[in-house]
Amino acid sequence: MEDHWTVGHVAELAGVSVRTLHHYDEIGLVRPSARTSAGYRAYSAADVQRLREVLAYRRLGFGLREVAELVGDPSTDAVAHLRRLRGLLLERRDRADAMVAAIDRELDARANGVKVTPEEQLEMLGARLYDEIGGAYTATRRTEPRIAAQIWEALGDARTVLNVGAGTGSYEPGDRDVTAVEPSAVMRGQRPAGCAPCVAAAAESLPFEDRSFDVAMAVSTVHHWGDPIAGLREMRRVARRVVVLTFDTDEPGWQDRFWLTRDYLPEFAAVLARFPSLAGMADAIGARAEPVPIPWDCSDGLFEAYWRRPAAYLEDHVRRAMSVWTKVGPQAERRAVRSLADDLGSGRWAERNGDLAGLDAADLGLRLLIA
Repeated sequence: MEDHWTVGHVAELAGVSVRTLHHYDEIGLVRPSARTSAGYRAYSAADVQRLREVLAYRRLGFGLREVAELVGDPSTDAVAHLRRLRGLLLERRDRADAMVAAIDRELDARANGVKVTPEEQLEMLGARLYDEIGGAYTATRRTEPRIAAQIWEALGDARTVLNVGAGTGSYEPGDRDVTAVEPSAVMRGQRPAGCAPCVAAAAESLPFEDRSFDVAMAVSTVHHWGDPIAGLREMRRVARRVVVLTFDTDEPGWQDRFWLTRDYLPEFAAVLARFPSLAGMADAIGARAEPVPIPWDCSDGLFEAYWRRPAAYLEDHVRRAMSVWTKVGPQAERRAVRSLADDLGSGRWAERNGDLAGLDAADLGLRLLIA
């Protein structure tokens, strides 16, 4: 039969049993649209596409009833399903990364003779696992008004705004029509009541038509994306203008701008080793770059926020809201914290960084790309 595939061939290609395909047909989940001359099921290209969606959702752990609702949604086409699946897979990847980090911490603790409690052992597999990355954000991560003012000025007269990698909602302007995009369920769950509607999707596969928004914004999130350049181009596709707060690694010796990475955490350079250059990101969207100074009393607990308040980096809850520490690993974190504590106690940190005391703000590499 032309442009149709037999049930046996489809089962072989999909890696499932013929019985599974028969069951999907019986319950109306995937009904082949034709029969062979001998009366056997035959699948069209559209049938195979639906089967692909069903099997993908099943392998992500969805039940048959949930899968039926997802693939039966008349407002969702093949591209939207692919984008949704991609976002779910990226979230799963992030959870796997967090689990690896938790395992590394436990291995390191056991190697050093540190007792691991039952609670800590179960946390590796439980709901608190992903909190390693996102759960602490609301404690210290919030909108810094002076940084927000620079971002919002760059938005200009835009009325419709897409916030990509929106996290818990910081820096979303309250006087615009905002739509948020965030792949992490942990982050979405921490968004306050009444904030902008949030779509579960990844930056690299935005489920919107071309030029759907006046402006797309992204704040301190590009370094988390699997493909930053692809994500930036997607922002450019769906919006007339783009505003991105990111980090500059183009300047020679950039890691020496900040005393924490210069003196205590050289591993930070490796964390951003594959991060695209600022020039490359700007070229991808046709942007210009503006420096974004960090005030000494910055209320947003981003990595560089405490440049004039070094003792804050000794606080575990402060570090947990910074993804850098998860990425460098527990050994580097302990060494950095121990060395910083020693230097603060001895006065060596103050000797090295006494010139910071008179500064109200510092340029530590934050840049605003405006296209």
